[in-house]
Amino acid sequence: MMNLETGTVELVVREMRWEADGVIAVRLEDQGGAALPDWQPGAHIDIHLGKGIVRQYSLCGDADDKTAYRIAVLRDPSTRGGSKYVHESLRPGHVVSVSEPRNNFELLSSPKYVFIAGGIGITPMLPMIAQAERSGAEWELHYGGRSRDTMAFVDALRAYGDRVSVVSEDREGVLDLDALLGESRPDTLVYTCGPEGLLAAVEERGGGWADETIRLERFKPKTRAENEEEPAEKPISVHCESSGTTVEVAPGEAILDALETAGVDVPNSCREGMCGSCETRVLRGVPDHRDYVLSSAEQDSGETMMICVSRAKTDELVLDL
Repeated sequence: MMNLETGTVELVVREMRWEADGVIAVRLEDQGGAALPDWQPGAHIDIHLGKGIVRQYSLCGDADDKTAYRIAVLRDPSTRGGSKYVHESLRPGHVVSVSEPRNNFELLSSPKYVFIAGGIGITPMLPMIAQAERSGAEWELHYGGRSRDTMAFVDALRAYGDRVSVVSEDREGVLDLDALLGESRPDTLVYTCGPEGLLAAVEERGGGWADETIRLERFKPKTRAENEEEPAEKPISVHCESSGTTVEVAPGEAILDALETAGVDVPNSCREGMCGSCETRVLRGVPDHRDYVLSSAEQDSGETMMICVSRAKTDELVLDL
């Protein structure tokens, strides 16, 4: 049953199985067998792993299966705790708190798709491919990784035949993004998920495509280039319309942090502009968007913002809080 106060449900780890070298899949079910909240391809869930660790994982199972959620977790040596916990401590029978699914990577309707996945970025692509298949759309998947042994779900993908191209660096090299994205294609959407190097390359090669036709999901924030300066910041005033609370946010301080200090409770998870849980409606003022969730059109509208990382171009913001 969903805890309305926290927005989470207690799920039991029903099964864990290796899908590749360093990648383990986890099946989560309701303890009493109740149906789980609906989700659509591209959705992720937050999992509370204890000791304050909350991590986001893409759902990679069957969206029509209401009995379980499936995620797959890479054993990442640079982990901040989530990957290590899943691989070393989480076991079948354990109970974890899980958020309702959120979708910042929605699969929009299109007659044609190009899916590009790098490493563990294959996870959101699996239900996307299944939906594209059901809809009768034309699609192709280009899946790159270090080696076949480290690439999850390759065996399952063989059922799709030559619509799937698997490219491992130790055998074939890297994905040929120039061939894939050098010329834009009509009536085609591109979905990409994977490490930052892949995403940056896709953005660069796809520069000639129409706006919003190349859609990305990041696992981590962009790394600032060595010669890239930190954005200039000034103090801003943030007023919460509903509660009447006003806070002064100092340069270098997150709006979310300032609000929490003042006793304003805002749902949040990643605190990096990645998950969308702190999205807040803007009533007045102009946001300075620094998130990785909103599309360029959504950012331009200024209707909402992610207050964990974004600031303001105006001296004051009025939020629907």
